[in-house]
Amino acid sequence: MTTVIKIGGSLEADPHRRRALLEAIADGAHGRCIVVPGGGTFANAVRAAQMRERFGDAEAHRRALDAMSDAAGIFRGIEPRLVQSLEPWTETAPARLRVWNPRALRAGHPDIPETWDVTSDSLALWLATQIRAERCVLVKSVDAPPGLDPAALARDGTVDAAFPGFAAAFEGAIEIWGPHRWVAVETRAAA
Repeated sequence: MTTVIKIGGSLEADPHRRRALLEAIADGAHGRCIVVPGGGTFANAVRAAQMRERFGDAEAHRRALDAMSDAAGIFRGIEPRLVQSLEPWTETAPARLRVWNPRALRAGHPDIPETWDVTSDSLALWLATQIRAERCVLVKSVDAPPGLDPAALARDGTVDAAFPGFAAAFEGAIEIWGPHRWVAVETRAAA
């Protein structure tokens, strides 16, 4: 089973949890995994720059992808056994040792709107769909309310606005791991 695990940028505030999770992934504790990094403070800097410089959402999206790429490098620095990969579905490294670098999406992709509606949450689901992963996990700094579907999670602000559309295309299980509990997301497949 392959799992896409998105580690939110907000976990920068909990470096011990982030390090422990990256070490566990490298140790194989979660099976075959591909890690998707959140943009964290790098993405926040893009938001601030967009407000200050007034560039468009497409440019902000590309810069946010760069922010995720920077975070991928930090993850690799924290856990050197992880290998950065632009294309995690190739066989150049064991799947459980990959950190996805989304820089290749900078040129655009027809399935991915270039707006702030799409964050690393939706990109993790998009990637999970592309590689036919059986599970997509979002690791967050807050616990998700149980029993919510993707649309309710987007309205709640737990995930981004595009998440429900990407969730509808994903056939696997979706989980949200907060600091105190994990929650299975109610999807059409689970109903």
